[in-house]
Amino acid sequence: MKTLHVITSLRTGGAEKLMVDLLPRLRDKGVEVELAVFSGEETEFMRQLRDAGITVHRFTEKVSNVYNPVHVFKLIRLIKHGKYDIVHTHNTAPQIFAAISAVLCSVVLCTTEHSTSNRRRGWRCCAPIDRWMYRQYHKIICISTQTEQFLIDSTPSVLSKTLMINNGIDIKTYSKAHSIPKLKNSDEIIITMVGGFRYQKDQETVIQAMNYLPAPFRLWLVGDGDRRNIIEKRITDLQLWNRIVLWGIRSDIPEILKTSDIVVLSSHWEGFGLAAVEGMAAGKPVIASDVPGLKEVVKGAGLLFPHGDAKALATEILSLSENPKRYRSVAATCLDRAKQFDISTMVDSYYNLYNSMLNG
Repeated sequence: MKTLHVITSLRTGGAEKLMVDLLPRLRDKGVEVELAVFSGEETEFMRQLRDAGITVHRFTEKVSNVYNPVHVFKLIRLIKHGKYDIVHTHNTAPQIFAAISAVLCSVVLCTTEHSTSNRRRGWRCCAPIDRWMYRQYHKIICISTQTEQFLIDSTPSVLSKTLMINNGIDIKTYSKAHSIPKLKNSDEIIITMVGGFRYQKDQETVIQAMNYLPAPFRLWLVGDGDRRNIIEKRITDLQLWNRIVLWGIRSDIPEILKTSDIVVLSSHWEGFGLAAVEGMAAGKPVIASDVPGLKEVVKGAGLLFPHGDAKALATEILSLSENPKRYRSVAATCLDRAKQFDISTMVDSYYNLYNSMLNG
């Protein structure tokens, strides 16, 4: 079985992290896997996949427009040359371009829906395009029930093709990671948020929450992206540079989380919330925005705060830090929840789906 995954880029993000975690494990189960990337600039995820021995086809070697129509012709040529059994897409541009390619290439298509938000579904002119595009796909994987419902509400014709496969992580990598004591002082309480600096993520609310927390609290923001200047300006305006560290993109996320005291994921929307599961797996209490997709992952284990409410977030953080018994209880419940999302379950589900698609 030979598969080609297609994605816009390998910058920081849940879909991109899925490639790093999923592809080597599918290969270990006997699936021949390759990856096509439209905007192929060098990133940490790119290096990790290369080190794992995964073939990555870069349509460009720098930041580029992922909707460049030239990518259609490159994708058609790659599919014809590669003789893939299945082409599996992620993100909108690959979804559309692969659907066009399938008209000229005989290939089985599947895609993964990663989000509960998509601007084009609010535009009526795009509805016929979506209906046509999804008709070309044999299966549509949704990473949460909210993601699936969002898709079905906008495009009811996909109902017979959808199924849910939750994202997963290697629980042991996070639970057995070692902290890095030199990164923090003994009297500091570290709040960490991992996420790309893009509009979907709401770092501003976590930054604002620092105004309601006393001096021992420190905030670590892990990630990077096109909103970095906006985030830096917000920190400057609030005069919080002495209490906030921007770590950039790190390859030691499990160790960073293990060193932290509380993990926060503040988002405007999420398809799933992989960073929340990573925090749980590290044995830390997780506090997350009460938004679809993320809520169903965290509710009943970690804590939820109203979307964009910095004061409410600060109140939850203080409550955990001032009540050691509650802190330990929430951390333990979070760890138990994380075990439901072990990556082995996800990989088996993808592998079984591929077999059923080819045999069906």
